[in-house]
Formats: sequence, C-alpha cells, structure tokens
Amino acid sequence: MTQPPQGPTNPQEPVASQPPAAPRPQEQVAPQTPAADSAQAESDPLREAFIDVRTEIAKAVVGQDQAVTGMLIALLCQGHVLLEGVPGVAKTLLVRSFAAAVSLDSSRVQFTPDLMPSDVTGSLVYDASVSDFSFRPGPVFTNILIADEINRTPPKTQSALLEAMEEHQVSVGGRSRKLPEPFLVAATQNPVEYEGTYPLPEAQLDRFLFKLVLNLPERDHEFEILDRHARGFDAGSLAAAGLRPVADAELIGRAREAIAKIYIAPQIITYIVDLARATRQTPSLALGVSPRGATRIIGAARAHAWLSGRHYVTPDDVKALAHMSLSHRVILRPEAQMDGLDVGQVLDSIIATTEVPR
Repeated sequence: MTQPPQGPTNPQEPVASQPPAAPRPQEQVAPQTPAADSAQAESDPLREAFIDVRTEIAKAVVGQDQAVTGMLIALLCQGHVLLEGVPGVAKTLLVRSFAAAVSLDSSRVQFTPDLMPSDVTGSLVYDASVSDFSFRPGPVFTNILIADEINRTPPKTQSALLEAMEEHQVSVGGRSRKLPEPFLVAATQNPVEYEGTYPLPEAQLDRFLFKLVLNLPERDHEFEILDRHARGFDAGSLAAAGLRPVADAELIGRAREAIAKIYIAPQIITYIVDLARATRQTPSLALGVSPRGATRIIGAARAHAWLSGRHYVTPDDVKALAHMSLSHRVILRPEAQMDGLDVGQVLDSIIATTEVPR
C-alpha cells in the first residue's frame, strides 16, 4: 500500500510554542492513516448513500455486482460505460434500475440501421408561428442515455455521440447546446450476433471509461431470478419491486468534489504510466492504451478508493479497474489470436510483470 510519509509529532510540546508552518506552494495534503479512513467511512453519510445504490439495484438485478460498481464509479468520475453481454442478461434493466436508484432522468434509443444522427441529437424544425426554425432536443438531452445495441447503427450515427460523450454538449445548426449534468452514456452491444452490425471504431471505444461484461448468471443466481418472476416480479415496474431513489444530482455533485480531493501519490501515477506504456510495447497487441485512457484511470481509481473508505489511492485500486478500463482500448494482433491468446490474458501478463510501487 503506497502512502506519503507523515512527519513525526511530539505530544509533549505545547501547542502554542510555535506558530504553524505555512504550507509550501503546490504541496499536497498527506492522506489519513487507514484507521482514520475506516473510522470516517463508517460515519460518512455521503459515501453510505452511494453504497446503498448497490442494495437498491439488487432488488431488480441479480448477480451483476461488478457491473453495478463500474456504473457507479463511471457516474462519480464523469465517465461512460459499454455493457456487453448475450441477450437476456439484464443489460437494459441494469441501467434503468441504476437511473431510478440515483433519481436521474433517463431515455432509451434503440439503435437500428436506419437511425439518423438527428434522431439522437435533435434537429431544427420550422415553426410557422414565428416564421423561423426552432431546436427540438433529441433523446440525448437527459442524464442517462441508454444506447441500446449501439453497434447496429452505421458509423455516421454512432459518431453523433462523440461530442456529447467528450464535451457534454451537442452542436446543431451552428450552435452548441449543453447537456444536463450529470450525463452518462450507457451503451449495450451483443457479442455473439455480428450479422448486420457495425463494430465501434477505436475513437468511439476510447471515449468509454469502462467496458463491463455481463456474464450468464451462476446456478443460484439464476434460480433467484426465476423465483422472483414466479412470485410476480415485473421488469417494467421497478417501483413495484421496491426500488427507491437513495441519491440525487446534488449528492452526486458533492461526491465528485470529495473524490477530487483523494490523494494519489506520484508513485501511483508512475505505475499507471508504466501499465499504459507496457500495452504499447508488448508484441501481442497492435494498439495500446492512449494517454486519454491512462488519464481516465486516475479519476476511476480515486472514485474506487473513496467508495472503499480511503483518502488515498493504492495500487490495488488500479489493479481492480485495469481490465474494465483497458480491455476495449487495445487491439490483439492476429498472430496472437492464432496462438490462442485473448486480451484478458495479455493484460494479466502486463499487470503481473509491471513493477508495483511499495
């Protein structure tokens, strides 16, 4: 665990014997000890509110804890998520439940081959009453946009989200319009049906903070899903399932301010840099992680540390997020595929061989 050194104290010295030393310019505040962090985590109602989000989502979604945590971290550090899984693993239900638990508006767009960019962003419509054009906002003007099966629409429509995801604004008719805050794109895609699909380009993938893979449930989880439906669970009525909002936009803003203060040591930043550079140098990958991807890990690691009740980032925070942060940003070489390797194995090797700060 990496922590900045703390200076010694003398309990016998009178408090008023010396004036407090002025902080040096650009000096970072050292984090508290783990014991102090644990004590604060127990009494931090702001953090507890976001821990409760997981509990609420579990009332509707069973066995997808990692995906729920990934969405929560993405919301807290202004990221976006790509949900990948076979049909029927509750990708859309997860996002709808998440939006209800954090009391945010959401809209869903079913991406199809005939969908136009204006169907997402909005368009100018002629208003005869004023003899002028007025802007009609598209579904992207919401807090959480569910882009369902995003890889079923052509690249020109996929690219309609690039500006919205990166700059949180939409430009139509020569004017830029800000999107509501907070804003998160939760896109879904099916990994087994490639007929009639348009794979997302690297520029689009790089704008997603996480790629969250929703696997088929284990036997006990699948029994619980079926048992819930046998007892009358209706995925279309989350309120009937007892799901209630436990956070809102004001709490999200306060949480983001708290996360921005989480200490990250230079050694941890160096560790992230080494991981990113290793993806560019390994012979198994044709494309490594971009500097933007490495930068996004910093914010995600801070959010992970805050949710864990700490005021500083450790290498374990980075490791916990490495696969979901990096797997969609790299491309495996064909010869590596022929050798039976996959992206997960390559990332495991990079993590295992990259020196961890002490």
